[in-house]
Amino acid sequence: MARRGDTIELAVLGLLHEGPMHGYELRKRLNLMLGWGRILSYGSLYPALKKMLRNNLIEELTGSAQPTSRRQRIVYQVTEKGTEEFSRLMSEVGPAAWEDDNFDIRFRFFSSTDMEIRLRVLEGRRSRLQERLDRVQRELAMTQREVDRYAAELERHGVESVEREVRWLSDLINAERGTDTKTAAAEAETTKEGLP
Repeated sequence: MARRGDTIELAVLGLLHEGPMHGYELRKRLNLMLGWGRILSYGSLYPALKKMLRNNLIEELTGSAQPTSRRQRIVYQVTEKGTEEFSRLMSEVGPAAWEDDNFDIRFRFFSSTDMEIRLRVLEGRRSRLQERLDRVQRELAMTQREVDRYAAELERHGVESVEREVRWLSDLINAERGTDTKTAAAEAETTKEGLP
């Protein structure tokens, strides 16, 4: 599992790769990227920024003072070493690349990654979700008779969510390979029909 600090580092490097930003803007964009379930506090962001400054991955630029404050706004930008680290992190294709905490952030910066790496990450994510889906469907079948209506409905909703993401990943993989969904579905049907 990817550590939260590594995930924040990847996200910050990716955002700064697109252009310099001050801390408030970084936090706002990171929270949009991370989604509702994972709000990033300043208490998590600023220690990560300080560590990245110490490691020479980013640098500070001092901007002009705000009209309502005497303090100058600090703007962060990625260094050459930070750009190399971002490229290295984006080229990793191990299990951490498709875990829940890391996948969304990596996907956000897929345009900075070559097609083979994108495919491996997408396929790894789909495989992980398919395993999860198979397990949850087995558990749902076993417990449906034992749980109340609302618990069963929540489990069904979870299954549908994972199924929807697996379909979405399959569509992305087919698009990366240049295969349209109809052709892939037709090939799958032909394969099924040929089986005894």
